[in-house]
Amino acid sequence: MSKPQRPPSGRTNLASCIVATIFLIFVVIVILIVYFTVFKPKDPKVAVSAVQLPSFSVSNGTVNFTFSQYVSIRNPNRALFTHYDSTLQLIYSGSQVGFMFIPAGKIDAGQTQYMAATFNIQSFPLSSPTAASTGTTFADGITGYRGGPTMEIESRMEMAGRVRVLHFFTHHVDAKSGCKVAIAVSDGSVLGFHC
Repeated sequence: MSKPQRPPSGRTNLASCIVATIFLIFVVIVILIVYFTVFKPKDPKVAVSAVQLPSFSVSNGTVNFTFSQYVSIRNPNRALFTHYDSTLQLIYSGSQVGFMFIPAGKIDAGQTQYMAATFNIQSFPLSSPTAASTGTTFADGITGYRGGPTMEIESRMEMAGRVRVLHFFTHHVDAKSGCKVAIAVSDGSVLGFHC
């Protein structure tokens, strides 16, 4: 006759639960490591390649011009970057003198998109221009040129949007770029910019 089987003891059940818990914790740690090294969303990289003023005029102490900024936006993520809330501001002497909404768009994973933002600036009063001479260094390393007054403007660009993570989750990302631009008051030529 065979002996009746004893039901498993409480110790065996406890040991099984501990092993299963340790295994699940290990799996969660591996998933988190993979997420933070491979799939964690990163902010796009904005680089300003050129600044131009196609038209420029000064009269009766006021200035108006057309501003053009050329940028590249790189999406370092492994998923599509959708931008929809992006702006470009121009600041002069602490006041906003120009503003532009950047149209919504998409940048594929690992790709770089080139953009040109051009808009007209309404006339605004010109404060006392700074005289620039050879070797003069303006704020943030902008170097002056020989003879002639200059003005300095600041451009602030913000690219905001979202990146999908693992096709299910969305993550908000934001990229900002700020540049100081030195301009010759005599003809509107860009003497230099520093971002």
